[in-house]
Formats: sequence, structure tokens, C-alpha cells
Amino acid sequence: MDLKALEAHMHAFVASKGWYATNSPKPQTARNLATSLVLEAAEVLEHFQWREEARDQTALAGELADVALYLLQL
Repeated sequence: MDLKALEAHMHAFVASKGWYATNSPKPQTARNLATSLVLEAAEVLEHFQWREEARDQTALAGELADVALYLLQL
């Protein structure tokens, strides 16, 4: 899947949840997306706390995907 297709899927998912709506409980503003990006990046860092290698590669991959999707939205 290329980047444009990934971005289209991400936008479709967010739209399907109603998060782009004006009255959304999770408004997709630049500030909210930036906050979420930082929080997800911290979750990536948790995988390396007190160790050099992440123990759970699958969980790490999920957190990295979250970071990438927030970057795409921003």
C-alpha cells in the first residue's frame, strides 16, 4: 500500500467514526492531533524504558503505526 492509499484509508476511518464532524467528541484539530501524536510517541518510548531492545515487537509496531497516522493527519 502506498502513502496516498494509506492516507485515504485513514481519512475514511476517521470520517466513519464521525471525528471530522463539528460536534465530534474527538475533534481532529491541529492541537488535538499534535497532543495525540506526542502521547503516542511517549508510548513508543515506553517500549524501550530500562532496556535497549523492545520486548514486544508487535505492540511496538502498533504504536509506531499510531504515530505515523497522526503525522499523516497533521
